[in-house]
Formats: sequence, structure tokens, C-alpha cells
Amino acid sequence: MTLFPDIRLIPFSRLTQGSRWRVEAMRSYSAPQLLWITRGQGRITVGGVTRGYGAHNAVFIPAHTMHSFEMTAQVFGTAVVFSGMPDLDLPDTPHHLRIRDGVVQAEITTHLENIQREIDARLPAAKRAIRHHAGLLSVWLERQIALAEENMATSDSARRLAAGFAALVEKGFRTHKGVADYAGDLGVTPTHLTRVCNQTCGRSASELLTERKISEARRLLADTRAPVNQIASALGYGSAAYFTRSFQMHTGHAPLAFRKGV
Repeated sequence: MTLFPDIRLIPFSRLTQGSRWRVEAMRSYSAPQLLWITRGQGRITVGGVTRGYGAHNAVFIPAHTMHSFEMTAQVFGTAVVFSGMPDLDLPDTPHHLRIRDGVVQAEITTHLENIQREIDARLPAAKRAIRHHAGLLSVWLERQIALAEENMATSDSARRLAAGFAALVEKGFRTHKGVADYAGDLGVTPTHLTRVCNQTCGRSASELLTERKISEARRLLADTRAPVNQIASALGYGSAAYFTRSFQMHTGHAPLAFRKGV
């Protein structure tokens, strides 16, 4: 059992070990996290918005925020998981920062190295030192967000709508609600919602909703022994047969075959 459960620093190389779908699937976590990408490139979807990422990008993902992260063996970086620091004053919304200033890049590297050093050394008062270093990391993040916002244009209504849809999906993907229901909740037509989702992340609203359901289905099949009909019901599918067809269409495997293979 770790001596420092409040924060974890996980190299990307560890994230890609085991089942690749766990890394790239649409999911959410109960703790906020900061991704610091030092090498490589790909795409990341956070809150219904897809962006390309590259070296020296920092991506903050609040707790319970739907996201997916394309990652290859050529992508390097660190995931900082804030498991138990509710007083750290972290943002409530996602942020994708492109850090071009070498001095600022060195600052976050130093903060992460200091935290890792305290975790490894386990010296007296290490937990307090870690919290102070984490606090400095949160200050670094707040300052970079403020600088980025100064340079941003006015808020993009399409991104706000996509983010609102993603947030509602994260709360309700286990229900029978469809795209039309979410569009009604947001005060727009299903056609407009689909157009916006295609614009912001290259997926239709229906695809985003289905991807979130299938991601959870994979997790339940891999991590529990729940029967297929029970999983189908828990995710709002009208029948086990419909769930099986949908799962096979999106994964290439029947649910029980997928379970057997993990």
C-alpha cells in the first residue's frame, strides 16, 4: 500500500501496459488529473472536444469528465493524479495548454521531479513536503490558464454546447436516454447537436454516446462477472440481443468472447 495516496505520478509507459483499450477508451475518473506530455503527438478528447496534442502540452482533466487519449509507444510524459487533495484549488473545467516557453516548461518539470523525489525518499515530513510541492504545481497551472485565457478569443458556443452534451452523457449514459433526449435538455435540435459534435471532435452525438456505453461495457465485462443481460440492462439497452449486436459492431467481438480474451 502506497504511503502517499494523495497524489500519484504515473509515467505514460506504465499507462500503456496491459490492455490498450483501457488507455484509449472513452472514460472518466473520480480524481482530477494533469497530463504533461513531453514527446510525441496524437489526439485527445476531453468534454466532447477533440484536439491534437504534441510535446510540451499540459492537459488538465477534472474529476468525472469524459475523455479519451490516443497514445502510442512514441508518446512520453507523466500523468499526475490528485487522489486526495480537495483543498488544492484545482480548476473545475478542462484545459489544454500548449507551453512554448522553455522556462515555463522547466518549471513544471522541476515541480514533478520534486514531488517524485519526496515520494521515493520517504523522509520525515515527506507528506507535508509533497502537499507543498503539489500546491506550487497548482499555482503553475492556474497561472498558465490565466495567460492562455488572455490570448483566447471569445468563448466558442459550439465547444460550450459539446462540453455540455459530454457532461450530460457522463451523468446519464447508463439510462435509456438517446441523442434527442439530450438535445432537448440542451435546448437544441438533434441535428444541430450532431453537427456541433462533428465539428468539435469529429464524432456524431450518437457516436459519442455509444462509445461511452461501449467503454463501460468493456470495463464491466473485463472487471466483473456480471451476466451479459445484466450489463445490457445496466447500460440502458432494451435487450441483451441489441446490446450484443452493438458491442460486436463496435469492438469486433461478441461480449463473452471479449471477456474470455481479456
